[in-house]
Amino acid sequence: MKANRMNPPLVNWLSEKALLGSDVVVWNFSQIREFAQVGQNTSVGSFVYIDAYVRVGKNCKIQNGALIYHPADIGDGVFIGPGVIFTNDHNPRAVNYGGESKGSNDWQKVGVNVLEGASIGAGAICIAPITIGRWSLIGAGAVVTKDIPDFALVVGNPAHQIGWVGHGGVRLLQKSDSIFECPKTFKLYEVRNGLMAEVYIK
Repeated sequence: MKANRMNPPLVNWLSEKALLGSDVVVWNFSQIREFAQVGQNTSVGSFVYIDAYVRVGKNCKIQNGALIYHPADIGDGVFIGPGVIFTNDHNPRAVNYGGESKGSNDWQKVGVNVLEGASIGAGAICIAPITIGRWSLIGAGAVVTKDIPDFALVVGNPAHQIGWVGHGGVRLLQKSDSIFECPKTFKLYEVRNGLMAEVYIK
């Protein structure tokens, strides 16, 4: 069973103060907290947690069991696979030096920033603070500890780049020292100063 904001089942916990765009779909057992923003036409799977004040763009797909903690910011068209975790505490402790429980004023939140079109594979853990570049692809189970460039393909623990991907989501084929081609869309891309960009043919 799925739900929208107009008629959520009792098994969802959608704050009345959350801001959900049109045609947002939220599946059972998910929680979207106060002042979170979810853009239009986004799908949120089961057992997903979206923290207070998190911003999710439009046309995103968030799979079952993803945990997204404030101050994460997710751009348009982002795919977040099952069990993905976005952290928000770079130096986590449950207690202070003296043994007292830490409160909200005892630590500083840091966030994961995911740019347009990026895809994050199942079970990946993204250790804030980091930025995940446009149209990049994070392999399943990766542990991301540093910024990821646009169109980069990264895998492993810690995550490291093994290639480039295009808008079609498949690995680019190298045609020359700096030119790459997508075997799915046949679009051309060029590496400039170590960064990948689409080639626009006039």
